[in-house]
Amino acid sequence: MDETRSRAIAWSRQLAEVHARLLDRVDALRDGSDGSADLLTHCLSFCSALTTHHEGEDGGLFAELVRARPDLAATVAALREDHQLIENIVDAVRTLAAESAQAAAERRAAIRAELDGLAAIMESHFRYEERAIGAALDGGIEDTGWTRPVFAPPG
Repeated sequence: MDETRSRAIAWSRQLAEVHARLLDRVDALRDGSDGSADLLTHCLSFCSALTTHHEGEDGGLFAELVRARPDLAATVAALREDHQLIENIVDAVRTLAAESAQAAAERRAAIRAELDGLAAIMESHFRYEERAIGAALDGGIEDTGWTRPVFAPPG
């Protein structure tokens, strides 16, 4: 197997691994198992990691996918729509977290409710994305710098 193809197959696996780590992070926030009372810091760090990941996909990976595989244009458009929906929830989480630096239990409950919704959407989105573009990644696309933000370790 040539190096380009090996790297591409590694990209599909790496994408799945990054998705798993992001899901682990949101789950830890939801159930408080991150061991920290500083919900604000952890929420903001997680939100930043998720946003960076999606911006890397939107600004690099997806453009390369569509260039290499024009048949995936509709799929990529749907994934970008998902990213916008997810970003709207992330914005709500950021706002709630910022407002709740010294939050009462009710504010923390509101944050956790938003995180519950975010986690459900993320899981569905990630599984779809992995199925929809995994084969294209395995087929090989050019790395124009998109790998760094897409595969950056979450927060």
